[in-house]
Amino acid sequence: MTVPTTLFRGGRIYSPADPGATALLMSGDRISWLGPDSDAPSADVTVDLDGALVTPAFVDAHVHSTDTGIVQLGLDLSGAASAAEVLDRLAAHAATLPVDAVVVGHGWDESNWTDQTPPSAAELDRAGGGRSTYLSQASVHSAVVSSDLVARTPTTTPGYDPTGWLRRDAHHVVRELTMGSIADAQRDLAQRAALNRAASLGIAAIHECGGPGTSSERDFGNVLALGREPGMPDVYGYWGELGGAERARDLGAQGAGGDLYADGALGSQTAHLREPYLDAGDPNHLGHGYVTAEEAGQHLIECTERGIQGGFHAIGDAAIGTVIAGFAIAAARLGLDRVRLARHRVEHAEILDKSLIAAFVEHGIVASMQPAFDRLWGGDHAMYAQRIGIARSLASNPIGSLAGVGVALAFGSDSPVTPLDPWGTVRAAMTHHNPVQRIAAKTAFAAHTRGGWRAVHEDAEGTLAPGATATFAIWATPAGLANGLPALVATAPGEPQPPLPTCLRTVAHGHTIFDSDVD
Repeated sequence: MTVPTTLFRGGRIYSPADPGATALLMSGDRISWLGPDSDAPSADVTVDLDGALVTPAFVDAHVHSTDTGIVQLGLDLSGAASAAEVLDRLAAHAATLPVDAVVVGHGWDESNWTDQTPPSAAELDRAGGGRSTYLSQASVHSAVVSSDLVARTPTTTPGYDPTGWLRRDAHHVVRELTMGSIADAQRDLAQRAALNRAASLGIAAIHECGGPGTSSERDFGNVLALGREPGMPDVYGYWGELGGAERARDLGAQGAGGDLYADGALGSQTAHLREPYLDAGDPNHLGHGYVTAEEAGQHLIECTERGIQGGFHAIGDAAIGTVIAGFAIAAARLGLDRVRLARHRVEHAEILDKSLIAAFVEHGIVASMQPAFDRLWGGDHAMYAQRIGIARSLASNPIGSLAGVGVALAFGSDSPVTPLDPWGTVRAAMTHHNPVQRIAAKTAFAAHTRGGWRAVHEDAEGTLAPGATATFAIWATPAGLANGLPALVATAPGEPQPPLPTCLRTVAHGHTIFDSDVD
């Protein structure tokens, strides 16, 4: 059987295997040749790159596809400057929906408002025209909801508030109610929109994070199935349920982690910290931990014994400390080498000190991180500074410290918490508010490409070389190149940042999943 071949020529190929390559031959689902145009072999099809850049495709290591698609197709509240603007956007969107529709929106962030009081349930009732309404805060760890959803939440649930801003367990209850009410057709449409959007940004694979209180088994299974369809990015699933190793395997997941919550989020004041929040109204408020060290250890033991990855969502240093104690329990039981080989993960890892970073090295933990968190909320004036103070804000998201000691990094967006934006993510890692935590473009790019593949044990993926899988993206680079990659950072202080590259085509396993000339 003849294998179809396609020659891409006349461009710039980002490949350590051949830094001077300008052409690439794809044979079936493999790269069979790299080199200069002058030596290019013949092929069934020839594509003129016209100077475009070819790189390995991106992997987004933490995504919520249904939420991402719903925001993309519906009510996006990011950038709303006040509660009044949230209500105005809600009213305009609700007016386009049937009277029995469930309104789902996302992205309001009160930390930038002059009056940081979010809308109440009664106000949502009026703006939504009586429709059941769920509006998640930017962190997706709390939400304001309509009166009917408040009424369906037991008043004794931790995080319950009759005004309609629900956090902690109360938020998990109401989120599960809301996501469970989404019709199959709406869910499928949203997930397809999210995956198609990812492909259009040069993303060839995502790590879907679900679990009880985040999504549902049906929702999770559906997006994994979509990832197996031709023309879609690959989908690797992480099912976040304590003691859920067997369930994760039954669902076809890569691991039992992702949204297995060791704590909440800084934006909702539920991340578990060692030192109190500064703006919680309670000088002793430390956030909330959801697991014990013993529970974490037993979960990691079960995952390791069953040959799947384990992991936790852990943001605050107290929560990460609990998880690390769990790793020590697992290592004592199974042996350190066996735990290291499993490549268990910690998602987010925002507040760490040197001892916690050393434990990441010791236990071979993959740090699945979102550099855009620092871009949006770091520094000396944004949400982190309000919540935990300037010094702790600048020490947060310690990408440089982790990379510097060899911790395996896998970058993602946590979309819709931050948008799918791979080159923006690379730039964010290069321009961390704290210069000590900045990393070079090649290191950041590797974390968002090979790092994502390595995090799912696909070590051979994420490079352009003869014999490698033909998974790559083609880019227009308006700002030119810097050391082989797009120029992403201003060369002088005060200058605007260069425009980000535009994806022209995304290829996954030899199949085009996005083409700007067609889509």
